[in-house]
Parts: sequence; C-alpha cells; structure tokens
Amino acid sequence: MFLRFYAKDIRFGFNVKTAVIRGVDVLADTVAVTMGPRGRNVILEQFGAPKITKDGVTVAKCIELKDRFQNIGIKLMQHVANTTNLEAGDGTSTATVLARAIAKSGFDQIRVGANPFEIRKGVQLAITTAKQELIKLSIPISTPSEIEQVATISANGDQSVGKLITTAIRKIGKDGVVVIKSGKTLNDDIKIIEGLEFDRGYISPHFIKSNKGCKVEFTNALVLLSQKKIFTAREILPSLEIAHKQKQPLVIITEDIDTEPLSVLIVNKIKIGLQVVVVKAPGFGNHMKKSLADIATVTGGIVFEDDTNLIRLENVLPQSLGNVDEVIITRKSTIMLRGHGDKDEIEQRLQEIASDLKSYK
Repeated sequence: MFLRFYAKDIRFGFNVKTAVIRGVDVLADTVAVTMGPRGRNVILEQFGAPKITKDGVTVAKCIELKDRFQNIGIKLMQHVANTTNLEAGDGTSTATVLARAIAKSGFDQIRVGANPFEIRKGVQLAITTAKQELIKLSIPISTPSEIEQVATISANGDQSVGKLITTAIRKIGKDGVVVIKSGKTLNDDIKIIEGLEFDRGYISPHFIKSNKGCKVEFTNALVLLSQKKIFTAREILPSLEIAHKQKQPLVIITEDIDTEPLSVLIVNKIKIGLQVVVVKAPGFGNHMKKSLADIATVTGGIVFEDDTNLIRLENVLPQSLGNVDEVIITRKSTIMLRGHGDKDEIEQRLQEIASDLKSYK
C-alpha cells in the first residue's frame, strides 16, 4: 500500500474555524500568565533540564498541538509573538493577548454576517489610531533610575541584574549592542568591547558549528570583503590558502555567491573542518558599498572588486584581508568585535555617521 503523506487535508465551515480559535486560545492562555511585572513563570519541557521563564515569545515558540487545525491557530499566534519580538524586543505577551481578542471578535462578527474585508479595514484604522494615541502617552526613559526600573522588571525583579544592565547602557549609549554570555565565575561583570553589528547572517546553515548552537563563532578571524558576486571557487582559493597558512578562520562577506563556490566551501567545511563562513553584504546598491567600506574601516581590510580600486579577488594579499578578534554570526545578524582597523579612521567615520544622523533628524 502506498501512502501519500504530502496530501493536503482541506476542510471548510464552522468546525474548522472553531479548531483554529481553540489553538489561539491555548497559546494565548499560556502566554497571558507571564504578562506584566507580576507575571508568573512557565515551566517548559525541553532536552535536558526543564526551562523556567516568563518571556512570552519563548513560551509561545515551545507550544505545539497534535490537532493540525488547532496548530494553525498556534502558528498564527507564534507569528505575532515573533514579529513583536523582532520589531520591539518586548511586549510579546501583550501582543499575543490583543491578537487573540481581535481574532475571536473578528470570527464572531463574520459568523453573524459581517464582511471580512470591512472588518480588516476597521482593524487597520483602529491600529493606526491606537498607535498615534500611544505615541502621545508614551514617556521616553532617559535617567539611570528609569532605565533601572525597566531593566529590573525585565530581569524578573532581580535588582542586581537591573543595575548591571543600566551600567552597560550608560556606558555604550542607546545605539550600542549588548551581548550576554555565560561566564565561568560566580559574579556578573561588564566588558566594553569595540565592534560593529549588521543585519545579515550566514548564507547556509551548513556553516554552523554543532557545539555552538544555531550560530557561528570564530576568534582571530580573517575577513574577505567583495562588492561583486563570487562566481567560481578559483576566485576565493587564494584567500583560503592565506587563511590555511596562517591557521585562521575566514569570514567572506560578499554581494552574493554562486552555487558552485558555495558548495565547495560547504563540502570542505563538513569533510575536513574548514573554518569558513559566507555572509551576504548588508544593504543594496550605494548603501551596500558604504556598509562594506565601514566594515573595511573597522577590520583594516579592503573591499575587492569595488568601483575605486578594482582589485580582483585572485590578487589578494595577506595585508588585504581584514582581522577581527571575535565574530558571532547567527541566521539574521553578524557581530564583529575588536577589529584591527586604524583607530583614527574609525573615529573619523563615527563622527561622519553622527553628523549624518543629526542632519536626518
């Protein structure tokens, strides 16, 4: 007997909508208990020891039901929580509860004959109005005491962690990046490290190091920057030879890479443990050119195949590659710490960026 596991189960009617709403309720009820400063903790089953948390998006991600149609409601709510977390970084529990109320009310109105498109228009209008009012009511936090209050609440009421976060934000400013790592001592401490972050991650998950979770971490890495697409493995072979000779990992940041050279890198990474990763350059057009130039300034390298120097990738020299003491790459972001660029050039570029930001305001 041949079973078609890929066949779709298509259903219509009230019972399906009820199942979807049931899934929405299950997730919203679970996440709702974590809401607010007096929210309760949730224990999550996972591989190894259970996890105790009151973070809404973490709870939402762990919920899955056996019923496929109820699970559709679960996935809709998970999308709400994930989107809120990415855009705002907080408020996922509140967003989930609001989404449940909107979904249930919308289904109730449709059941008695309302037009779904008109309901959507009404919801969009209400969202616009609510956002405008919230902006009027919002109070920007600026003083250390206000920052500490918010940080302490987010840290489940742990005042020591709240003070630590406040100190970190005061030192790096509102535009800085905070990276949290597990330490090997009993005390929490802060280290201020110069670096940069941009919103592009690894091109393929095959570059992930299995013992590091869903990320790539290198220390003392070389950085190859290319403004044009890499079409052949021959173009990057000289850079790989330099990295191998110097026994350093290689981070390739490029406009794009063709299937053939990417496959060669992945196969060598899997078979012989080649320490390499490919990241797409941030931005497009002129923005990408400026971003690559900034990365070159921070790392002390040059941008290959750009409109200025027209140096080809095959002509790479050891001094043409950038250097960073540490790089952390996830699916969506790259953080480079302690680049080997000229400090005066970096400071000059920072002043230019600050001036540009002021002019935009």
